[in-house]
Amino acid sequence: MYLGLDLGTSGLRGILVDDTGHVFGDAEVSISTSTPKPGWSEQDPLDWINACEEVVGKLRVGNQQAFSKLRGIGLSGHMHGATLLDTDGEILRPCILWNDTRSADEARILDQSPEMRAISGNIVFPGFTAPKLEWLRSHEPDVFSKVDKVLLPKDYLRFWLTGEYVSDMSDSAGTSWLDVDTRQWSERALAIGHMRVEQMPRLVEGSDPGGELKARLRQDWGLSNPVVVAGGAGDNAAAACGIGSINDGTGFVSLGTSGVLLVAREAYAPDPETAVHCFCHAVPDRWIQMGVMLSATNSMNWLARNLGEPVEKLAASMPGKLNGPTAITFLPYLSGERTPHNNSHIRGAFLGVDISSEPAELTQSVMEGVSFGMRDCLEALKSTGTQPNSLMAVGGGARSRFWLETLATVLQVPLDLPKGSEFGAAMGAARLAICAANGAEPAQVMTPPEIQERIEPRGDLIDAYENEYRRYKQFYQALAPLAVR
Repeated sequence: MYLGLDLGTSGLRGILVDDTGHVFGDAEVSISTSTPKPGWSEQDPLDWINACEEVVGKLRVGNQQAFSKLRGIGLSGHMHGATLLDTDGEILRPCILWNDTRSADEARILDQSPEMRAISGNIVFPGFTAPKLEWLRSHEPDVFSKVDKVLLPKDYLRFWLTGEYVSDMSDSAGTSWLDVDTRQWSERALAIGHMRVEQMPRLVEGSDPGGELKARLRQDWGLSNPVVVAGGAGDNAAAACGIGSINDGTGFVSLGTSGVLLVAREAYAPDPETAVHCFCHAVPDRWIQMGVMLSATNSMNWLARNLGEPVEKLAASMPGKLNGPTAITFLPYLSGERTPHNNSHIRGAFLGVDISSEPAELTQSVMEGVSFGMRDCLEALKSTGTQPNSLMAVGGGARSRFWLETLATVLQVPLDLPKGSEFGAAMGAARLAICAANGAEPAQVMTPPEIQERIEPRGDLIDAYENEYRRYKQFYQALAPLAVR
């Protein structure tokens, strides 16, 4: 048996699977986020530990016989977070998360160093880890002076599980300190950010062993045999493993808290000027290219909160089939944007709202605005020479048929729906555990799922959505200069 743990922004999910990927149990525990100041986003790493203990407790109930056969644990987690430890391994302050924008100025300064993009293959985005430490150096120097180790969120969970400081290349690629081509920490990038290699965890491939479960936890969990903890992956690379996207040109579009359009590559192909992310994959000799927007289903959550209606009710108010774009344009920049704008200051907007506008029309405009944001991501990937013929659709937003038809038509790319539901980051983490525990080849384990249905673009509506997409881009150009800085 193998345990996949996915540390998401809103909660920790665990699934228990066997060698074939059959799911024996799953559990989830929510985790709260603190926003002490505008633009700040933090979590207490101890909440991750408590959530892990609770998830494991839930999985053991009714599954103890299966759980007792555990041989491997895989880890996935939200990327870029700065978990800071002192020389005793004690937490120095709350973890600064991926969607925290306080270090925009520090990111800009780091990005102006011509070596940073060349080494990391990416723009130094405000959400990445390196600018967070530069912010800390300027604003919390006492804390900065005590930093002995910087761990990404899932790797702090690993530290608790194993007692070891280890990370994988896919997650570490989002720090701006990794040489993404050679898959090693860059002493030069670290030095530019006033950091040292000794403050970094040891690196392993995501499908290789990255520690062993502590004897105390084995005893507490009723386990008698050694349990390998895999290197694991950042959440998007893990999701790619979960749907078998490791071969060149395969990929997915994810409508989660953030929106991601990811394509696997067999060669390192950075193009930072496009704001496309180019990271190591979780398996050897593979990379990923991603377009990332910061508020996908989070835009729907925001609308639901302000309308006082559940997201499910708003989604259910959509027509049974696509009949063209609404007259309202929504810009989904509630937390700024990454691809293609790299603009932490831009904010969202409704344009064209009328006295007669109803919640259903606002809901449709939000779904369309997120779809146009994903189209921006696709256009950025196209400019690097990446052209997917089809994409798998995953994430919570994929439950809305109307949204998927909108997205397929806006992207002008067919969307494949996987049969079943267990193809997210938790499944990818479990698959990495299978590889690490057994020495299995990733290609043998990370196979694509059976396709339940293909959603084709609506050919009769492509022109209408294309015209609306042009308006969407014009609205961004008009509003960007007015963004508060």
